[in-house]
Amino acid sequence: MTDSTTRGSAAASAPAARSRVAMATLAGTTLEWYDFFLYGTAAALIFNKQFFPSLSPTAGTLAAFSTFAVGFIARPLGGLVFGHFGDRIGRKATLVVSLLMMGIGSTLIGLIPNYEAIGVWAPILLVAMRVVQGIGLGGEGAGATLMSMEHAPAGKKNLYAGFPQMGTPAGLVLANGIFLTTSSVMSDSAFTSWGWRIPFVLSIVLVAIGLVIRLRVTESPSFTGILEKNEVSKFPLREALDVGFTRLALTLLAVLANSAVAYAFMVFSLSYGTQHLGYDKQFLILSVTAAAVLWFLSIPVWTKVADKHGRRTMFIAGSAAILAWCVVFFPLLNTENSVVAVIAFLGMGLIVPVTHCVQGSIIADTFPAKVRYSGSSLILQSGAILGGGLAPMIATALLDATGSSTGVTWYLATICTISLFGAIALFRMVPDSSRGLQHDEEAAVVRA
Repeated sequence: MTDSTTRGSAAASAPAARSRVAMATLAGTTLEWYDFFLYGTAAALIFNKQFFPSLSPTAGTLAAFSTFAVGFIARPLGGLVFGHFGDRIGRKATLVVSLLMMGIGSTLIGLIPNYEAIGVWAPILLVAMRVVQGIGLGGEGAGATLMSMEHAPAGKKNLYAGFPQMGTPAGLVLANGIFLTTSSVMSDSAFTSWGWRIPFVLSIVLVAIGLVIRLRVTESPSFTGILEKNEVSKFPLREALDVGFTRLALTLLAVLANSAVAYAFMVFSLSYGTQHLGYDKQFLILSVTAAAVLWFLSIPVWTKVADKHGRRTMFIAGSAAILAWCVVFFPLLNTENSVVAVIAFLGMGLIVPVTHCVQGSIIADTFPAKVRYSGSSLILQSGAILGGGLAPMIATALLDATGSSTGVTWYLATICTISLFGAIALFRMVPDSSRGLQHDEEAAVVRA
């Protein structure tokens, strides 16, 4: 089923406009992920003392990671709401609102009094603002990928869909960089007491910059074509489910591992490394940041490979590589050797982007354009909860129960194995449509 109107609109999109959209989606997702990762870093290192001081160190960390997970639980709600309106009124407007929600939520986190000042209301307000963050990011994830991908010229769909994905490591680098800079210019006691608030309050400035960039982009050619043909869906999520349970389930399974492993090394490793292995906090933050830089730089390389040779082999090989590296990651950290630890983190930075860079376009290609925002949000946010959102909390609980990282390794290896077989089954069911095709119906639904 070919959408000639959409193809024509895409072809008419000028190169300058395409580049502006790609950069706008990258800037927006960078700022949103900055806010999200800033919370993860603070949850690993600060929030147990500020918001759960009456608990033991392990229980406090577990409670802090629980609030981290709340953001992921809220993401499907954001995905459903923003997905519905993104398919009904357009991608651009919803992405502007999602960016505002994330910025306001993060700024207010920096202004919440701690437990000593207002008691139980402190963690309650923290959770409330985390929900706002989660709803905002739930609308951003799928929407930014679609906005960029649907502007892509023929043969460069994966490259353009990869620009918003670059916002994940870029946001991590920005969050850790500002967090580290702030902590290095003041004493540990001052930073733990109030200095940690500065990076959160800065969110409002960064989001204002992002809004200026995002408001200048044009609407998605795919959505414009849908409007021209009067094909706007009344209930896009319901129509998205018509793809079939098997296809939806396999797509979800295929993307689980990336999220789980990424959050284990980006967030859980900070608390584990400082509390159980004696690594310096700044060393760990720098190691994660270095891995994120490698992750960021490698995404354009992998997306070009996918556009030229197809996603199938690359994604399956990447899934196998993630499985292998998650098995050795914590044993390498456990050596308590700084050089070996850096190698462990850099390995993650090299391997994780192989599957991360194309998972957005794989998910988007599951659905026809008129319900793509809703369908993509459903898969992406469900995977985020089951994979990444629960990973730090489950890893902390396993570590506390067993006293070693072995249980964490087995947990990650199990998820990676499930994802690997899910990816193999998915690509056997669905032909790889990523090479040399336009971004709409030629590459869309194969019903299960």
